[in-house]
Amino acid sequence: MNVSIVLPAFNEETTIADVVRSISPMGTAVVVDDYSTDGTAACAEKAGALVVRHSNNKGYDGAIESGFYQAAKIGAEAVFTFDADGQHSVAALKVAIDLLKANESLDLVIGRRPRSARIGEAIYSIYTRWRFGIEDILCGLKGYRISLYHRHGAFDTNIMIGTELTLASITRGAQWTAFDV
Repeated sequence: MNVSIVLPAFNEETTIADVVRSISPMGTAVVVDDYSTDGTAACAEKAGALVVRHSNNKGYDGAIESGFYQAAKIGAEAVFTFDADGQHSVAALKVAIDLLKANESLDLVIGRRPRSARIGEAIYSIYTRWRFGIEDILCGLKGYRISLYHRHGAFDTNIMIGTELTLASITRGAQWTAFDV
């Protein structure tokens, strides 16, 4: 399976090279430099990432959108989102990739953190748990078969893009599972 790992990055010069080196054995690291003012892009390239540069800051969701576009362009069969600051473990990413590779009927894997980072996330998670059975919709570690992205088409919003694709896919019948990060 041809895997791309999208890392939205804004001023992550201190962590990006280590993160890229640690995940590169699992797939193509696609770093989206969201108009950083430090050496994020150069460090990512030196570490072996494919770097997409924004000419203005588009935010986390804009970076995710650019990363998906690039992953589709290079022929990825699956796209995983991963935080550039090293928040998630490489072991958790490996679990996500292995889950998608091992089960061809699975379309989507969703990370589940031990607890939400912010109170707003916790409140939103209560709703998505009740409505869709998803415990942590806002976790930054997810994996999608590229067919979900192609089927969804352009994103409708400039906010919560990962959530938009996840919910749209599930409501259309995508098979998914959650895993602990």
